[in-house]
Amino acid sequence: MFIVTVAGAGKPAGCLVGFTTQCSIDPPRFLVCLSDKNRTLRMAMEATVLVVHLVPSEATKLADLFGGQTGDEIDKFEHCSWKPGPEGTPILEECSNWFAGRILERMDAGDHRVFLLDPFEAASAPGERQFDFHRARRMEPGHEA
Repeated sequence: MFIVTVAGAGKPAGCLVGFTTQCSIDPPRFLVCLSDKNRTLRMAMEATVLVVHLVPSEATKLADLFGGQTGDEIDKFEHCSWKPGPEGTPILEECSNWFAGRILERMDAGDHRVFLLDPFEAASAPGERQFDFHRARRMEPGHEA
């Protein structure tokens, strides 16, 4: 599972995402799908950069915050540690593995929008285990599914 963050006018936004994939090696490209029901998508439609964080296996509270709450009702960033990253996009301090990607294209994909990213900055911590989809499926989404 990943948490995607975005900066925009006003407060930053972010959400837990499961629909992602690397889609090209040369040049490097990555796809992220954001639900059409959340604030993160609305802000990402105007943004130039997204940050994609690999959620550590022990970060259950962080995954629940970004997957089980909606930014339409709470400021998720008041409940976690973060710092401004590329173009002011939030970097979650609990996530040591992340990358920033420039948004190259946006495409409709039914109830999600696809963002094609060109990664340009990253950080990593070897050996960190990932929070997996099977744990995330038990969470109640912040918005209707």
